[in-house]
Amino acid sequence: MPTTANSFQEFAARVDYSLLEALRPDPDATVDGNDHRPRPVMSGHYVPVTPTPIPNPDYVAHSSTLFAELGLDDALAHDPDFTRLFSGDASVATPPMHPWGWATGYALSIYGTEYIQQCPFGTGNGYGDGRAMSIVEGVFEGRRWEMQLKGGGPTPYCRGADGRAVLRSSVREFLAQEFMHALGIPTSRSLTLYMSRDETVRRPWYSEHSRSLDPDVMVDNPAAISTRVAPSFLRVGQIELFARRARENAHPEARHELQLIVQHLIDRNYRPEIDPDLSFREQVLELARLFRGRLTALVADWMRVGYCQGNFNSDNCAAGGYTLDYGPFGFCELFDPRFQPWTGGGAHFSFFNQPMAAEANYRMFWKSLRTLMEDDSDAQEQLDQLQGGFAAAMQQQLENMWARKLGLAAYDEALISELLQLLVASRADYTRVFRLLCAIPEHPSELHAGFYLPCSEELNAQWLLWLQRWRALITTNGSFEATSAAMQRVNPAITWREWLIAPAYQQAELGDNGLIQELQTLFRTPYDTPTADLAAGYDQLRPRQFFSAGGISHYSCSS
Repeated sequence: MPTTANSFQEFAARVDYSLLEALRPDPDATVDGNDHRPRPVMSGHYVPVTPTPIPNPDYVAHSSTLFAELGLDDALAHDPDFTRLFSGDASVATPPMHPWGWATGYALSIYGTEYIQQCPFGTGNGYGDGRAMSIVEGVFEGRRWEMQLKGGGPTPYCRGADGRAVLRSSVREFLAQEFMHALGIPTSRSLTLYMSRDETVRRPWYSEHSRSLDPDVMVDNPAAISTRVAPSFLRVGQIELFARRARENAHPEARHELQLIVQHLIDRNYRPEIDPDLSFREQVLELARLFRGRLTALVADWMRVGYCQGNFNSDNCAAGGYTLDYGPFGFCELFDPRFQPWTGGGAHFSFFNQPMAAEANYRMFWKSLRTLMEDDSDAQEQLDQLQGGFAAAMQQQLENMWARKLGLAAYDEALISELLQLLVASRADYTRVFRLLCAIPEHPSELHAGFYLPCSEELNAQWLLWLQRWRALITTNGSFEATSAAMQRVNPAITWREWLIAPAYQQAELGDNGLIQELQTLFRTPYDTPTADLAAGYDQLRPRQFFSAGGISHYSCSS
């Protein structure tokens, strides 16, 4: 039976570096990880790099839920060596740990279009983990996990930036990852969060009461390092980078490096489902099929809970099929299919456009695997069929999701379409109204608490007719009681509301982590009806003053 790791030494004993053993380092990299200046990385799968510790680190938060899953004692979050490692000081590493981490490169595609011009070297070989580096990989409670510092200082991919993260964005990512996990949606996870009491970094942000679309002031923020955890951090953009190199014959080992990273993706993220005795060709075809299923299910889940990724490029798309990179994300409050929290994101990454963005990312994944199978026309044809069927597979996931949200045995296009129009017309709060629908109301007045404006007589009449049609469908499927219970399992009682998150990171800057802890408690059980005290604070519609508020209703890429 696994035992709980109570000491840093017991934690270190669980380290096991499959990525470093299976993949190749950049041949131009240093041995000791002293590699922090921007430079093109032309080959290899990773660059050894030492993190830059934040001075005078101070504990902000850890996930007791994840600690328990990993078999770690909560007290480790305050252990001096553990704190030093996860605030960027790798010199405390003890064997079998390395005293350095690793950063990886990837290609940039935006909505299926390949880009290289933003790369400072004009080649595309400067894109990668600019301020993220993995520091630990190991087997915990029988599962392999990778731990990655966010804000650990510059890497060769930093393109001239400082490699730091601010407390604001670190708190957001820390809370969001554990919230998404509690919602039952595949995601990277949060381990720890430490901030510096001595180091600040200067970033553009919004002045108080700003209505500006773009940041209008420069702000000094405490530097912070959060540690995110995932089965791997392999991205579609990484696979794409090696496929581009293979197509371009960038170096003699380019095709072999593509094969190695695809094999490693299978081993890390798909091995339980893919038989290792299959030929590599068959494993690749299974990978393409399984990833399509995971990606379509993931995006349908995002839409079920109102989540918008904001910047769903291929480099922000985990090849393992889970949510990754909580930068310019948001949760839809006032229902709007065009909801987009990131000012730089555009409509193509908006709330209801996420299925199309996912298809664009899958297209880049398909193109990469097709490159690997270029000598096998039959395998390419099978890959083409999988790619060609993406839209239908995505639509099926969405139909199943909408049916579950409404407790229906089968999708009803007319009923769903009319509901979405009513939500827009009523200026409805997405989470609140669907939770109110869980009570199977008879009259529109029972939904009014979820509307931002009073409901007209005409709208009330339309809602009444819709409710009658919906309730009639439910009675043909089963009881109201069973339907209500099933709906409450897929429609959360609370959601992420940015105007309630901001005070948590603002108070943490002053040394008060109480609101972060309160949100951690709230977010652990998002489908449970909150207590009256918590509901009074968190189950509320957005106040008028926070509409169009910079840093609340919209924000630049929060760093």
